Amino acid sequence: MNTNPMLCDLKTGVCGPGGEDTVQMVDFNPRPQPQITLYYATDPICSHCWALEPVLNRFIHQYGQYFKIELLMGGLLAGWSGFADKANGISQPADVAGHWREVGEHSRMPIDGSLWLNDPVMSSYPPSRVFKVIQSRHPGQEHAFLRRAREAVFVFNRNIGTDEVLTEIVNSLGLPGEEIVQASGLEAAQDLLEADFQKAAQLGVRGFPTLIMVNEENKGVKIVGARSLQHYADALQQLIPEPLVPAAIPPMPELLSEGQLLFSREIEAMYDIAQEDVESFTAAALNEYSYRTRHILGEMFIEPA
Repeated sequence: MNTNPMLCDLKTGVCGPGGEDTVQMVDFNPRPQPQITLYYATDPICSHCWALEPVLNRFIHQYGQYFKIELLMGGLLAGWSGFADKANGISQPADVAGHWREVGEHSRMPIDGSLWLNDPVMSSYPPSRVFKVIQSRHPGQEHAFLRRAREAVFVFNRNIGTDEVLTEIVNSLGLPGEEIVQASGLEAAQDLLEADFQKAAQLGVRGFPTLIMVNEENKGVKIVGARSLQHYADALQQLIPEPLVPAAIPPMPELLSEGQLLFSREIEAMYDIAQEDVESFTAAALNEYSYRTRHILGEMFIEPA
């Protein structure tokens, strides 16, 4: 018997460890992961969607390898004529301010809300149409647009229903803002938005945020409202035959390079740290010249320097 793997066996004609069959069938095709689509039905002015950002961002970073994500604009506010949200006591713009402040205080994702008293958003369709135009012309950039639009309206109290503000946000992405905003006013952009409404209706969406995970067998799990990270992971596990293996959490420099502001609540959720430890954690994780620390509405956030 050949006990030295460096030697060759004259009988088998093998150099190195033996013991294998002479002829074997080998499948080199990687075992395909089940194809999951995560539909996220949302709206640019959905306050609970803004509150969900810390948990959803971590879920996508850790489990995004199991699914492709498709955002659907839901059409929360077509206009104020005839609008009524009886559950939240909202029938006019001024009624939204208190509701938004309540959501902000509960979630600790900063929300000002006073624009509803002095410069209200008259419809969520304009930013939704801009989202659809960017999605069709510059795929991949629509996520960044939606995030910056939310930062603008929730934190910095800017009316994202106006062409001026929307143009500025699109320009900040390095895209032609005026051209895209003009295109969003055309019938073709509304057609794209209507297609989202139809898809959301087919999926049984009635409120926002709603996440629906669907596998290749067209079986799915629907999660309504802002939930915990474990809640979303458990739902995904129902569609995956093997145990889920979360990806490593990205280091803070990588997170900061994505271009969005990072609020304290997001840093806490991503790295499982306490609020009082955020500033020291950030200082240890980042080069001091790579970011700036700011505060707004009683909450800390950081931005790229």
